[in-house]
Amino acid sequence: MAKECSNTNCSKESCEGCPSRGGAVDFSFPMNDRSRIHHVIGVISGKGGVGKSSVTAMLAVYLNRQGYRVGILDADVTGPSIPRMLGVHEIEGVENESVMLPGISAAGIKVMSINLVLETEDTPVIWRGPVLGSVIRQFWSDVVWGELDYLLVDMPPGTGDVALTVFQSLPVDGVILVSSPQNLVEMIVAKAYHMAEMMHIPVLGVVENFSFLRCPDCGKIIPLFGESRLEEWAGAHGIPLLKKLPLDPEMTAYADTGRMEYYPNCELEEIASSLPKD
Repeated sequence: MAKECSNTNCSKESCEGCPSRGGAVDFSFPMNDRSRIHHVIGVISGKGGVGKSSVTAMLAVYLNRQGYRVGILDADVTGPSIPRMLGVHEIEGVENESVMLPGISAAGIKVMSINLVLETEDTPVIWRGPVLGSVIRQFWSDVVWGELDYLLVDMPPGTGDVALTVFQSLPVDGVILVSSPQNLVEMIVAKAYHMAEMMHIPVLGVVENFSFLRCPDCGKIIPLFGESRLEEWAGAHGIPLLKKLPLDPEMTAYADTGRMEYYPNCELEEIASSLPKD
């Protein structure tokens, strides 16, 4: 039986789904019976604008180039960008009312995103939390992913309903935190770290995005956001700083034109080495 909440200010309704409630309540959702996914990896951040989706896309490209079978579940339902980056504009099809085939990029990366089923890419998603959560569960249970070595879940920023749904409903093996160098962002990404910790999801490491700009003329490294303290923060929490990624206008150009798979600098061996292996 589930443990009762000790907070007397909570109502029964507000306690449903709360990770502090404890007990044996199982919110997990079944995988589609035509899918076989070996590892589910979340990519999370404390706030938007730190390049979480671009890191997800680059990691998928790197793993794909290493011969792994990769998919991306775009859980950032209100701000989806993965399909545009990978040049995917539609799903492969709908077999019946409850079975969908994901979109597939030119290199074979499978993608499922709300933008692939909306009437237009710029149609806004104005839904409340429970509806957003049901979409994530559908993307897990109703999509035929087939055989995948890794399903990367591009999480929405923050620690709200969708993040909670992913952590409770999907068998997440671990998460990668994405931050940028500013101290304020580090403070906010700590919230995402603590949420994963509270949900008993392993934190595989942290990636510092926009870490520096390399001068195109002389090659000098320019720390645009000043001296970073992220490595110190990561060390204090016992997690590795996996990679420092530059601010690269070339990468932006590839992403904006749907050609991320052709971006030559997706060298993310350090991040890939942190992932669980069979």
